[in-house]
Amino acid sequence: MNRVKITLTPEEIPTKWYNILPDLPKPLPPPVDPETREPMKPEKLERVFARELLRQEMCGERWVDIPEEVREVYQLWRPTPLYRAVRLERVLGTPAKIYYKYEGVSPPGSHKPNTAVAQAYYNMREGVERLTTETGAGQWGSALAFGCAMFGIKATIYMVKVSYYQKPYRRLLMQLWGAEIFPSPSDKTSFGRKLLELDPDNPGSLGIAISEAVEDAVTHENVKYSLGSVLNHVLLHQTIIGLEAKKQFEVLDDYPDVIFGCVGGGSSFSGTFWPFYYDKVSGKAPKDVRFVAVEPTACPTLTRGVYMYDHGDTARMTPLLKMYTLGHDFVPPPIHAGGLRYHGDAPTLCLLVREKKVKAVAYSQTEVFKAAKIFAEAEGMVPAPEPAHAVKAVIDEALRCKETGEEKTIFFPLTGHGHFDMKAYEDFFEGKLLPYEYPREEVEKTIRRLKELYPWIEKLPY
Repeated sequence: MNRVKITLTPEEIPTKWYNILPDLPKPLPPPVDPETREPMKPEKLERVFARELLRQEMCGERWVDIPEEVREVYQLWRPTPLYRAVRLERVLGTPAKIYYKYEGVSPPGSHKPNTAVAQAYYNMREGVERLTTETGAGQWGSALAFGCAMFGIKATIYMVKVSYYQKPYRRLLMQLWGAEIFPSPSDKTSFGRKLLELDPDNPGSLGIAISEAVEDAVTHENVKYSLGSVLNHVLLHQTIIGLEAKKQFEVLDDYPDVIFGCVGGGSSFSGTFWPFYYDKVSGKAPKDVRFVAVEPTACPTLTRGVYMYDHGDTARMTPLLKMYTLGHDFVPPPIHAGGLRYHGDAPTLCLLVREKKVKAVAYSQTEVFKAAKIFAEAEGMVPAPEPAHAVKAVIDEALRCKETGEEKTIFFPLTGHGHFDMKAYEDFFEGKLLPYEYPREEVEKTIRRLKELYPWIEKLPY
């Protein structure tokens, strides 16, 4: 037996997304308006987001209907397969069973269109003509370009400059779907021009790209902004992953003991584990399943960040969100896992980490790429640098099982393929990747600047 593949029929695609907000261990701290220091009023965000997405953001319903038009587009690649990595188990000599849900079969090659398609649909329904967004590695940008193409609206994408040049084929993919792409910081926005005047070689960051995309949206008519991670409605759409996986584990008559997932903003990991979390808190889980978030040591938001209110973007155009943060002016080193270079994380995920419902670990990019090579040699599939972080954690867990003799069931989402990431693998083989760890003193500096900017920020009653 080399591999076990569990598939579902198109009719088995879930008809509802799962919303975790009613099941959190405590109420989620609200987004705060820095001008009033009060919870942000939804109508103030309508210039940025579609109304239905704002409704979902603050929705108290546990189950949210998936529009039939969205499910029809999902059928281009969903349901995605669940594999048992028998060959990897054999290579590691572990008694554990390793499963992964492969999201790389989508047209853009990642999990991102699960929400991009939904967001494009809702914006189209509200008469929006163009969506703006940011992208790091290009997976989100290509997904939104695809989603907009499916519903006939335009897309403008601000791509973190270092990734813009590292990953030209992601950029070309976006262009194939009709999007326009600019390296961020760019000369297309006032904020971008300001940064380029200060430093023409600024490598960019997701925080900077978000600022440019938001500025573009709010300064043009019939234009809205779209975000690929962090916010509640984005994670809600990604639960299609975990809901399908639960059905597939039922076919196997198995259930995970531990679920790993890579984390930049938290959407793919949350979309995978939320439905299993619901089983756990509702008493339906047959096992005491654990959840482990995996991030890079170069951007250690959950493992070294501070839990406090901060902006989601560098220009401070977004509301303040309660999350683990490295500071909104954080500029990460140019590591190859571009999708994991964000200074914050989803508030829901941060709350669960804070309440010790989720554990967080961090790895350097050198050990992550070594794990990716082991996985590729065994399973044949080449993981993108982002999910390769989860692969590293899975291999470590499987080897612990080898030492203890435990027959655990390990599960993770393989959130995208690495076909457009060959430059990263080339640098790995040539020994150019460094095991970078973001200095704690740099975190302290950025947090100190945040407190100086808002002396009242730690006194917020949320």
